[in-house]
Amino acid sequence: MSNESPSRGWLTRNVVVLSGVSFLQDAASELLYPILPIFLTVQLGAPVAVVGIIEGVAEGAASLTKLVTGRLSDRRSKRHFIGLGYGAAALGKVVIAFASVWPVVMAGRVIDRLGKGVRGAPRDALLMDGAAPGTRGRIFGLHRAADTTGAVVGPLLGLGGYELLSNKADLRPLFLIAVVPAVLSVLLIAAVRESPRRAEKKTIKGRRTETMGSLQRPFWRTIGILIAFSLLNFPDSLLLLRAHQLGLGVVGVVLAYVLYNAVYAVASFPAGSLSDRIHPSLVFALGLVFFAIGYVGLGLANTSAWVWVVLPLYGGFTACTDGVGKAWIAGLVSSGRQGSAQGIYQGLTGGAILIAGLWAGLAWGGNGRLPLLVSGFGAFAIAAVMVMMPRLRQTAVTVGVVHGSSNSASL
Repeated sequence: MSNESPSRGWLTRNVVVLSGVSFLQDAASELLYPILPIFLTVQLGAPVAVVGIIEGVAEGAASLTKLVTGRLSDRRSKRHFIGLGYGAAALGKVVIAFASVWPVVMAGRVIDRLGKGVRGAPRDALLMDGAAPGTRGRIFGLHRAADTTGAVVGPLLGLGGYELLSNKADLRPLFLIAVVPAVLSVLLIAAVRESPRRAEKKTIKGRRTETMGSLQRPFWRTIGILIAFSLLNFPDSLLLLRAHQLGLGVVGVVLAYVLYNAVYAVASFPAGSLSDRIHPSLVFALGLVFFAIGYVGLGLANTSAWVWVVLPLYGGFTACTDGVGKAWIAGLVSSGRQGSAQGIYQGLTGGAILIAGLWAGLAWGGNGRLPLLVSGFGAFAIAAVMVMMPRLRQTAVTVGVVHGSSNSASL
């Protein structure tokens, strides 16, 4: 581990640069995300079920990619995977901009999400490079705050572009605008620095051996419960569709989404810092309570006014789970397995979200209340399990990393 003190060891060059990269890429992605369900169902005439299917298939493609690239990035240059991933995301946005039928939109979203799958685990592993072990929550919290600030700026840029459109029925020009920050994010990757791979030591019954190590039982136990929750966590595009069905127009949907992301951005760093002080499972459980309030609230709402109350509360869910979940996983494995662990976590939970998107889209019906209520009450139950299961607060074996010294740290 880094010999730097925790007060300085967490704000590394890579944390700063990769936070900037994610800010730009998310500004691009989220410029189009809140209008994509409307583009599909209104402009291209796709049925509602297609929205869930497209997002589910796209996330599924990303999930499969994460499982592979996470492991590969522990053996090869992470920087190259990151550049390839962000480049693919920019290409996917171009494909969507020229789509005239919904299968082309699906192709664009798959390319975009494949890029996310290629870059996600290597990027998250590189965020840990040279960082003090007790600051994981702060690192991922800052990164998610920067990423989500892009999700505030992007929709506002999209809204400004929408107001300037001479033909508001054609939303395609907005997708071309999104390509600009996406390309800038790719260029910024040149500033990322990657340390040479280091040999890892693992302690087993007092005997040290040079090995990459096996992922331990606490890791797999945590993965299991996070997958169970992900089966209830369908894509946010369906929540935005619900807001539209409750009476919000394009501008209202975008502004509600901006409000949600603003809460997410502001709360991410405090939530990450809290997870450095108490166990991440408790912060994650709090996030599931916010998730349940958001889903049940939208399921029971009968006017658009409730969207302005429920979506900001839902922002507390992502703030307490996105970066915190990654920090939780990072604390269960050694430094040499960060890419593999993040790839498994993000890949398997993303695959579960694929299933969630499929069943929720097919069960949506006329108003989406059934899947929203099922997922909301299910999240309450899983939050209770997280609080009452002390086994989830176990840690992995003690490992060390050779830095030219014999330092070791309990992860």
